[in-house]
Amino acid sequence: MAVPGSSLPCLSSAKFDLMRYFFCLLASSALLLASGELSGRRAPGFSLPDLHLAQHDLQDYRGKLVILDIIQTTCPHCAQLTDLLENVQAKYGGKVAVLSIALPPDTQATVAKFVAEHKVTSPLLFDCGQVSVSYLKATPQNPKANVPHLFLIDGEGNIRNDFGYAFDTRNIFEGDGLYAEIDRLLAAKAKK
Repeated sequence: MAVPGSSLPCLSSAKFDLMRYFFCLLASSALLLASGELSGRRAPGFSLPDLHLAQHDLQDYRGKLVILDIIQTTCPHCAQLTDLLENVQAKYGGKVAVLSIALPPDTQATVAKFVAEHKVTSPLLFDCGQVSVSYLKATPQNPKANVPHLFLIDGEGNIRNDFGYAFDTRNIFEGDGLYAEIDRLLAAKAKK
């Protein structure tokens, strides 16, 4: 459709929506390319038990992209992230390993209930706090451990990116931003 007396077409509603979508995608991409403050270092090693007391060592997942999330079962954003991570595991299969770490005061009972309610199939591990402290770089002067917190660890054991739940990272935890970040990291691995 054209404006009378002009050779320029009017922007239809569909074109406007497409432009708005493109702008949002561009803004999300800029956010994704910025590494979190806890990235760019070797991932601290660990061996932690799951609900069935089987040990899970980070070294066992060498060569895969590991998505490590630190949660508490009472956190509503953690529950939403867990559901998203189940979908991620289904989509990417063996290319990606999902490990979740539950922080105190979670117990075997609270974790078992959480696993049943959210149909969790990936390992949900127990930490007394040491592993989480090393990932979150908590200190006596900065003892906070905000959850959920997501770490993306490449096949060589380096933290490539991390995301704490915040307004500007909601797309990672609630939208399709995590898929874009995983695709980017898997594409980088394929180029090597």
